[in-house]
This record gives sequence, structure tokens and C-alpha cells, in this order.
Amino acid sequence: MSPVAVAFEAVSKSYGTRTLLDRVSLGVEAGDRIGVVGRNGSGKSTLLRLLAGDEQPDDGRVAQGGSLRVGLLAQADLLDPAVTVRHAVVGDVPDHTWAADPRRRSVVTGLGLADRLDDVVGPLSGGERRRVALGALLVADTDLLVLDEPTNHLDVEGVAWLATHLAAYGARRGALVVATHDRWFLDEVCERVWEVNDGSVDSYEGGYSAYVLARAERIRRADSEESRRRNLLRKELAWLQRGPPARTSKPRFRIDAANALIENEPPPRDSLALRTFAATRLGKDVFDAESISVARGGRTLLTDVTWRLGPGDRIGLVGANGSGKTTLLRLLSGEEQPDGGAVRRGLTVRLGVLTQDVAEINPGLRALEAVEEAGRVLEVGRGREMTASALLEQFGLPAARQWTFVRDLSGGERRRLALLRLLMDRPNVLLLDEPTNDLDVDTLTALEDVLDGWSGTLVVVSHDRYFLERTCDDVQALLGDGTLRMMVGGIEEYLERRRQLLAGPAAGSGSGSGGSGGRATRSDHSAADARTGRKELARLERTLDRLSRTELELHASLAEAATDHERLLGLDARLRDVVAEKGRTEEAWLTLASELE
Repeated sequence: MSPVAVAFEAVSKSYGTRTLLDRVSLGVEAGDRIGVVGRNGSGKSTLLRLLAGDEQPDDGRVAQGGSLRVGLLAQADLLDPAVTVRHAVVGDVPDHTWAADPRRRSVVTGLGLADRLDDVVGPLSGGERRRVALGALLVADTDLLVLDEPTNHLDVEGVAWLATHLAAYGARRGALVVATHDRWFLDEVCERVWEVNDGSVDSYEGGYSAYVLARAERIRRADSEESRRRNLLRKELAWLQRGPPARTSKPRFRIDAANALIENEPPPRDSLALRTFAATRLGKDVFDAESISVARGGRTLLTDVTWRLGPGDRIGLVGANGSGKTTLLRLLSGEEQPDGGAVRRGLTVRLGVLTQDVAEINPGLRALEAVEEAGRVLEVGRGREMTASALLEQFGLPAARQWTFVRDLSGGERRRLALLRLLMDRPNVLLLDEPTNDLDVDTLTALEDVLDGWSGTLVVVSHDRYFLERTCDDVQALLGDGTLRMMVGGIEEYLERRRQLLAGPAAGSGSGSGGSGGRATRSDHSAADARTGRKELARLERTLDRLSRTELELHASLAEAATDHERLLGLDARLRDVVAEKGRTEEAWLTLASELE
């Protein structure tokens, strides 16, 4: 791949009377990892399609390297509905061939497709099709990956896996451009951020944390920006600075400049004061779930779980796809009943529920009317109140757009209306199921600001780690074994517990197996044996990925130590050990995979 993969030269692009890009010049080089942010409708997807060559500019020039191999994940997939998942992802490559490739194997398992390979694409849900399209792209040989919202429909584990996978892709000098509202993902994966705004593209060095700092500094220098946005950025910056140590330890996050910006900035919220006020509104009882058990579709989701929610609790609920998060919210709301046990609700609870399916809003209403139908003023903490119009503007609908009919709004805008209507109804308990879907970064920041001053009990289901850490005080996890447990260490503890849960039983079963009998077929395995086998496969795949990364690092170290004879000998011996261990692990994987066929 050439040093410059793609270059924009004074590129302009318009739709109708709206100019999305106005004489933009930029470039993507080998090894770049760029995140693209901006308000919904600002032109992010258009920028990505121009980079990938799927669209042509109205003016200017997009230059690509002659041999450049580009992979684009668009928001709409082009999968053939008649083929199987296996064919869509790996084509006609035999199983024993693609399974021997650690990268392809990691993609299939990391995206949760290993058990769906024989399914036909047509009947799959939108989220499942999205994962299949992402899998097909990641197993291909590309020089430049262009991804539009790749974390949609992935759970927390899936997002963490994708971040690790793309980091390895960058180590191979593959370039990456990704548009996403997932700010944790931006921090983990990207080393530069492009902000698309008013026809221009501004570039910031570093991930999301560095972008927040640089943007706040730019706003401070250019005093023409409105004070509301400046205060929001300072508030978020203060939270970043006081938050998880991993964020502030990054060298590119300039601590001195950050401290100057947030010198007099209070914490985002006073949790004790909010809990005290919540107790006056709610009393001491909110939800008591006593010994509840739930099974759905032949799977046990909860087994004898007891959970008590009090006034002012702010809980982030995490778990793998299908572990029962949405079901648990429905139990709390009363929409469903447990198979065993009982859920008791406090007498003073005034419930607000945001589901993944946005409730239908009268299409004949205008946006402002739709919000004012639920309420005209919202208290947002510390004695502040905001009108429906001011909130709409903060949530990305300026005054001129507030008189647009609901039927003419985009899906993301209608979701914002549903969220604002929910808040305007003044609930004292909020159950939010994936509230970050279809929201851009600025709108997410505005939502977090509103929730900071909201006094009540909050339960949030989301795959957005940043949003959970930012708005919630505690994390509860459905580990997939029928239990619900507090994660004192937050999301990181949850991911570690899941790794242990998946690897532990397999390791135990391996130590107890003996003999040299013939290979078992699928019919010889019980359902439990099959599950154990798949967990062992997952453990072996993680080991192979780790060994592959170590092998790449050792090759790089050997090149650097070309003139150091003693160091060369030590590195070479270590490399031989790693290659040998990798060979043994691959053989174990192939053996187990054939037994499970």
C-alpha cells in the first residue's frame, strides 16, 4: 500500500440545497486509525462513501492508490438473502482451511457467528445481518477499512473484541476510518478524530478524550461559541479527568491543560444529594425482586435471583446478547411476569420506560408540540429549569426545525423526541433500553447533562461503555449462568468474569479426560458436552490470537536488533518457543473442531 491511501483535494458534495462537504482536503495514510464524529446528518456517512469510492464528489478530486483494497461497512448491507452465513462470511473456502487461519477464526467466534454458520441470511434479524456483513468484511484482505457504526448490535463483549481486533489490524499497517458514537471505542481504537461540521472537517490528534480537550481549548480561544456548549465540554472533561485511571494515563491527554480548564468545575453530579432528594420523592421502596426465575425459548435466563433497587440508585445493566437484560427490564416494568418468585413495586413509583422500539408519536404533530404534549418545563438539577424548546435545541433540533412535522423527521430524531417526552413526563424511575441508539456524540453529551441533575432511580441497558460509566454509579451483570451480580470493578470486572466463566469449565473437563479412544461425533455429545467444547474452542482461539500478536512483536524486535548478536539469540529462542506453542494450540483447535462437527 502506498504511503497515502486516499487523498481528498478540495472535495465538495451537496444534496439538494444542503452542502455537506465544502472544498475539503484531507488524507488517509497507511496505519492511520481515524474516528469520525459529528451530528446526525452532518455528512459522516457521505464522507465514508467518498473515501471508499462508492460515491463521487460534485467538485474536487478523490485520489486512491492504484492497488488499494478497500472494505466498506455501510449502514445498509448488500447480503444475498439466499445464501448461508458461512457462504456470506468465508465464501466457498472449506472449513478446515478458514478454521486454520487464526484471524478468520477469531472473526467468526468474536462476532458470535460460530453457531449460526448453517443459517440462511434471509430470515436473520437486522442486527444479525449487520454482524454477518461485518464478519465478511473483516475476514477479507483489505488495506483500508471504512466502517459506518460498526458497534451497532454488538454487546459489551463484542465491542471489546472488535476494538482488540482492529488494533491488531492497525499493527499490520492497515488504515482504518470509522464513524461511531461509541466514545469508549473511539478512545480504544483511534489515534485521530475528524469532526464533520458545517461542510468542513476538523482534525484532532488522539482519541475521544484528547478530542474533548482540544475542542474545549479551541472553544475557549474562539470566544464566539455559545457558553452552553463550552460548559458541557468542560463538564465532560472534568468527568474524564476524574474517571477511570486508564483514560488519564494516556500520554496524549495533556494533564496540565486539562487541569487549567476544569479548575473550578464541580463534579458532574452530587450523588448523595440526589439520593436524598430521591428518597423524599420515592420513599424507601422502589423495586423488590424476590427469588425470581425466568426461562424463555428453552433457555434459563434467571435462577432464584433477588435484587432490591432503592431511591437514587443508578444502575448499568450489562450482559451478552440474549442473556436476559431486556427481559429483566420488562419484569421491573410489569410488562412480563417471572416464572417463579415475585417483583414488588413501591407505591410512589412513577415509571418511565424507553424501549428499543420507539413508541409511535402522532405524525401530524410538530416536533415541539410532541414534546410539550408531555410537559413544557423540565427541572435539570441545581435549581435549573429548561423549556421544551431549549431541550430540543440542546438535543440537536434548532428552533427552525422544531416546527417540522413528526412524519418528516428521521428515525434518530424521532428517538430523541421519544426520550424527551419520557423525561418531560417527570418520572421518578427510569428504565432505559439502549438509549444511545441513533444518537450522535453531541446529543449523548446533552443527555448525560440532563441525567446528571435528574433525581430518581435509573436502570440503563446499553452496550455503550462510556455512557454507562458516565451516567451510572454501579454495574450489575447477567453472566449467562442465571445469576445477577454486582461488578464492583465495573465493566472491566464483568469482561474478566465472562472470560473466566467461558474458560473455566473447559479447562476442568480437559484435565479429567483421558484415554486414546476414537473421535466422537456430534451424536455422541450431550448438550452440556457441546457447550463445554465450544467454550474450550473460544479459549484456544484467544490463546492463538495472543500467540499471533506475540509472534508479530518478536519479528519486529528481531528487525530492530539486527546488530545486537546476543539479543538476537535470545529473541530467536523465544520466537521458536512461541511458534511451537502456536502449532500445538492450532492442532488442539482443529482436533476439537472436528470432534464437534
